[in-house]
Amino acid sequence: MRTSARHKRLKLKSEINVVPYIDVMLVLLIIFMVTAPMLNANVDVNLPQAQAKSMQDKKNPVIVSVAADGSLYLTMEGSKKEPIDAEALKAKVGAFVKANPEVSVLVAGDREGKYDGVYQVLAELQQAGVAKVGLMSQPQGTSPSDARK
Repeated sequence: MRTSARHKRLKLKSEINVVPYIDVMLVLLIIFMVTAPMLNANVDVNLPQAQAKSMQDKKNPVIVSVAADGSLYLTMEGSKKEPIDAEALKAKVGAFVKANPEVSVLVAGDREGKYDGVYQVLAELQQAGVAKVGLMSQPQGTSPSDARK
């Protein structure tokens, strides 16, 4: 009798206890169920608005305009807007800025135009040696016809 009782005590149990794994799985399931709706919710953010004043320059700025179709126009020292290509723009503006390093260079992009046109002008002005370039915008509450007057 003694050997059979000893034999039963030494017998190994070959089953896996899965209860702790089920508990962990249920806790993770609850965490994901609670956090998933929060990840998809959009949050409305009211950004601050500023009433920026226009820059006052002593000299007339150089204005490079990019039309909706991608064509370039140059306005220098209050003269009329003249059509220009990219290579002539680099040469003309580069020479003018070297002669007058204090002058402002502004890029005016059409609202209906592609951003790529403005980006290309910025890259060309950088290659021409222009250190600072500003972007022009329309003041809030005015139409483009008001700005031309």
